[in-house]
Parts: sequence; C-alpha cells; structure tokens
Amino acid sequence: MRPLPLLVALTLTSLSCSDDGPRPDTGPHGGDVEEGDWRDTGPFAGCAVDTAATACGSLGAFDTTGCTPGGLATLELEGVYTVHVRGRNPRYGNNYGFASQALRLDASGEQYAGGLALDTRQVAAGGNVFLSSSRTEPSTGGTRRRSYLGCQSPEPDRLQGCYVECVDGALEVEGTFEARKVTPRPGEGEASGLERISETAVPDGLPVDVYVTHGHAYVVALGGGLYVYDLADPARPVLTEHVLRTNDNSWNGVWAHRDALYVASAARGVIVFDLADPGHPVEVFATGRQRTNVHTVFVDGHLLFAASPSPTGEVLVYDLSDPFAPQLTGTFQASGFDVSTSYGPHDMFAFEGRLYVNFWRAGYVIASLERPDAPRQLGSYRYEHSTSHASAVGRFGERVIAFEGGEDWGAHLRVLDVTDPTSVRRIGEHRLREHLSLHNMVLVGTRLYVAWYHEGVRVLDVSTPETPREVAYYNTFRPGDPGRGSSFYDGAIGMRVPGDGFIYVVDTSRGLLVLREP
Repeated sequence: MRPLPLLVALTLTSLSCSDDGPRPDTGPHGGDVEEGDWRDTGPFAGCAVDTAATACGSLGAFDTTGCTPGGLATLELEGVYTVHVRGRNPRYGNNYGFASQALRLDASGEQYAGGLALDTRQVAAGGNVFLSSSRTEPSTGGTRRRSYLGCQSPEPDRLQGCYVECVDGALEVEGTFEARKVTPRPGEGEASGLERISETAVPDGLPVDVYVTHGHAYVVALGGGLYVYDLADPARPVLTEHVLRTNDNSWNGVWAHRDALYVASAARGVIVFDLADPGHPVEVFATGRQRTNVHTVFVDGHLLFAASPSPTGEVLVYDLSDPFAPQLTGTFQASGFDVSTSYGPHDMFAFEGRLYVNFWRAGYVIASLERPDAPRQLGSYRYEHSTSHASAVGRFGERVIAFEGGEDWGAHLRVLDVTDPTSVRRIGEHRLREHLSLHNMVLVGTRLYVAWYHEGVRVLDVSTPETPREVAYYNTFRPGDPGRGSSFYDGAIGMRVPGDGFIYVVDTSRGLLVLREP
C-alpha cells in the first residue's frame, strides 16, 4: 500500500478533505437562507458518554442504557462506511456541530475509524459494538483517540451510537453518530455510456486534481507532489517527470495558461512551472512572498484567481501579463465574512465578467470583475449548514445558469439562475445518496461532468437546466482498494474534459483514469 497523507491532522479551522471533530454550525451571514443539505433532527441514538470517565475513549466511558442492540446481530460490519458525527466541543461553547468521517472495517486487512488506524474492535456486553482508533499527533507527540459505541441498527448497513474523541486522555468531543455502508447503487454495473481506456496508479500521496494541456496530464497529489504523464497514447500514459519539494508537499490544485503551469500550494502560494518542455516542467516562480496558503486556482484570460483560505480567507487576483511571474493586483472577500465561523474560499469560476466564489459556510458569492483589482460583490446564495465548494457557470439562451454543490454529508447539485446576481433563484437540483458527497464539476455545452466521490463519474444532460438528467456514469469506487475508508472524501475527486474526446479523472486510490464516451 502506498503511504497516505495525514489529512486528519488538519485542525478544526482547516478546509475540506479533513475527517476532523465537529464544529458548531453558526450558519451563513445574512440574506435569504434555504434548507441545507441536511437537518439536525437531534441525537442519533439513546446512549450517552460519561464525560467524567477517568479513561476517556474506553468502553467504560459509554452509558449503554438507551441502546437497542437487537438488530446488530445481523449487521455485517465489514467494508467502508461513511459517518455523520453530531458532537459538541468544549472549545466551541459546547454547541452541537457536525463532522463527516469514515470507517473501514476489514478483519483481515487495514482498518480505519475517523481517519485513524483502528486498534480495538470488539462486541461489548449486550451485543453493542465498540470501535476505537488512535494516532500520535505529529506536532505535539500526544495521543488522539476516537471511539464509537454502536448500539442500534435501524436498517441493514446502518449503524448508530455514541462517539467520543480524546486528546491525551482529556475529553475533546462527545456526541452521537450514524454510519452507512457504501454499497453499489441498485441496478448499476461498473459503467454505462463511458468506457475506461486506461488506469494509471499514482505512486505516492493522494491524487486530488489534474490538468491536461500540451499533450500531457499534470496530476497533483497531497503528500506526493506533481506527476507528469505523456498522453501520446491515452491507453498507455507514460510518466515523464515527478516533482516533489521538501516541506512543501500539500499541492491541491493545478491549471495552465499558454506555456505556464500553476500549482496551488499550502506553503508557497501559487507555484509557476515553465512548460517549454511539456514532459519536464521547470519551476520558475512562486507567489509565496505575498501569501502562503493557496487551495485552488482558476485562470480566465489574463487573470489568475487563487483561493487562499488562510490566514484571512480571500480570493487573490493576479495579472498574467507575464504568465511566468503573476503579479498580485487585488483581493476579494465575501461581505460579512468572519474567519472564525467560515473556512474561507474553496474554489471559484469566472464567466462573462463576473466571479463566482464558493465561500464554504459563507455561501456562494458573485462579484463583478469590472475592476479586476477590486472585485465588487453583487449578490450571494446561502443555505443552512453551507459547505459551498464548487460550481460551473454557463449561458442558456437569455439566462446565466450556475451549477453549484457543497462537500458534506447530504451535499448535492443545485441549479441556480444567476442572471440577476442580486436575486439568485434556485430552479432545480439533482441528488444521489445523502451519505455520499459530490466534489468537482465541468460544464461542456449542455453536459455537466461531475466527480461525485464514492458515486464515481456522473454525466448529466442539462439542456433543460431545471431537470438535470443522468446519461452516463463510471463507478470508480471499489471498497477493497488501498486507502479506502481512511477519509469521507474518497473516490472520484478531480476531472478535466479538454475536448480531445477523453475524460481525465483522478481517483483518490486508483490514480489517473482516462475514460471515453463511445
């Protein structure tokens, strides 16, 4: 198994791709609010956590009085589960918040719980299931433990119970959880309307994004750096270069403009590579002198936009008059944004002189680019428990339509009429299973290509935007692949459709997949 980066080491104020403890949801900032991806219906189970227990995280820390474990006898606790934790954290005023996690249970192989290695799995008194995982924290040397007491199964492949998280034996989070098994969609096979041309493993790290240009695929991997593949024969991609930097290996996004390649780095901002020799890019510049943490990048004409979630949560605007030395000319931040209650910008899309920014808990925000050095907010769309994550925008007749999605338990596709940015209207949606999240999307004409994590690649006909219709799919997720279940954010994660007849997909475990629509 290739080593995986410690995504779960990110803090509670970090971006997505973190299986971390719950954080109270304070809601978006102002404006009309629609019902979000999920509702808080109260505790998932009737058990409780003894917050005064001397052995935090042990089986004895749970009160099983309210459990109804009868159904557990027929529950097959093998495979990958996604987990929704409802917990409260003393550091955040003991308000209840939610976190998305995962379990991988395999009695003869690797096992995870909440992103940590499982070290205890047993059937407790009364038939309850006890699961506990731990990790030594690299920054402090202390021990983090996450424990789950499964005490009821209301239906097959569904487990509910109590949760506790401890650091060095002290209570960090306590609450309840619900876990649902990831199974194939009823009636589906591996693919329909898409065929796999090739599959290429990424040797190290967690592949998260890809850009295709100059006859090559440029794949960035968290903990693994940049991988360059020659696509002269898409059925046999050839690795031509691997770029890895010491103390700078959190590369999460990639884009290209002319002969320049831009990589989003959490340590050095935007890193620029010269593609004069496409198979062997050469680093020539980094913007880290202005900002350090950049999560994603987007290029529109002579402008480069970089989502910088910390320290201040801004979109950075760069001029590309010299593509090899981007110059910071302005910044943009959502009106009313509060860095203490929102994760900041995650991604953005520029279209017809407007900038569409996914501001996570602050919602989906639209700005004018009349003055690129000073984008001006025009409007926004906000919903409860917002995790606004990605979008694609296009013109449909007289209307401008945005396809927007979050990244969380219950996250789904929203169809928004953004013709008038001061009065955004939701006109449609497309949902798959609520315990699985979508991730990124690409709009080509009237087809929307979605990397939907565990649900694989989904191709939607959006010629009638109000009613997206699925026309093809490819299921990339296989529970037995290395690393599965180590994170909620698992499966098809990034995609490009460059117009050469192929779809290029990165999967967190399988690497680079090249698909074709027959």
